[in-house]
Amino acid sequence: MADERILVTGIGGFVGRHLAAALRESTDARLYGTVISDREITPENPLDDVEPIECRLEDPASVESVVREVEPTVVYHLAAQSSVPKSLSDPRGTFDTNVMGTLHLLEALRGVERLRTVIQISSAEVYGILPESALPVTESTPLDPSNPYACSKACADLLGAQYFRTYGVPVVRIRPFNHIGPGQADAFVTSSFARQIAEIEAGKKPPKLMVGNLEAKRDFTDVRDVVRAYIAAMRGCVPGEAYNICSGRAVSIREILDRLLALTSVSVEVAQDPERMRPSDMPVTLGDYSKFNKATGWMPTTPLDRTLRDLLDHWRRLV
Repeated sequence: MADERILVTGIGGFVGRHLAAALRESTDARLYGTVISDREITPENPLDDVEPIECRLEDPASVESVVREVEPTVVYHLAAQSSVPKSLSDPRGTFDTNVMGTLHLLEALRGVERLRTVIQISSAEVYGILPESALPVTESTPLDPSNPYACSKACADLLGAQYFRTYGVPVVRIRPFNHIGPGQADAFVTSSFARQIAEIEAGKKPPKLMVGNLEAKRDFTDVRDVVRAYIAAMRGCVPGEAYNICSGRAVSIREILDRLLALTSVSVEVAQDPERMRPSDMPVTLGDYSKFNKATGWMPTTPLDRTLRDLLDHWRRLV
């Protein structure tokens, strides 16, 4: 489309950086991205060919200013406080960013005449803790969030649906399950393992790897497959609808650790850290992406071992 203008909120984050790279390869549109500050633009994260704009989602005037400046035709709303542990210690800040930030964005977008699609990133956490008999999770599974982060994302998800029904804002809600890959912060389990292994290899840490619950099973998707899905959603999904993005396979945290340890020659002691245990951790997550596949043809293609190797190599370069 001529003069397409794409706005990505949270473009300096883990998924935002990968999405920016994928968009640069797939479109000639002008690409804008919100950052909290210019400190997010670094040699490792240069955001080439992106017009960064400082924005605080919690400030409606800041959001309105960005939308007025960009007048986007497509929006990918990624910006969020995405850590469950942080949401437990700071639920108010999590709601300010995830709920009020989304409200401010949707309200600002109501007045954009050329707007075609808003890809709003929700989370599979909105489904809550389910028995294995209720798996895999489909989009018709009731929302039953089990922690402040999940609750904030459920509220934002419902806001997106409401703004489509009431005001016609063309919101497509995407509910991704766990996604992993190079560049992910070490606050997340797979990246934490990879960083610790890289530090042990480099002699910067004793050969003791701290872990949480290894028996939990998660539905992991490579972040590069995830951003392909987001772009596919813009082209093939129906506003007002919700779609799962996942691999359709549950893998235990123990298996993730074993696969990472198989990529190194160092000998490592594994020890459990009580601080890494969640008070409301779900034993298994497993999604069904057939609705999204039917709408777009997307499916995950990156092997798990490649994802883990790329993640470990990323930390090796940094440490």
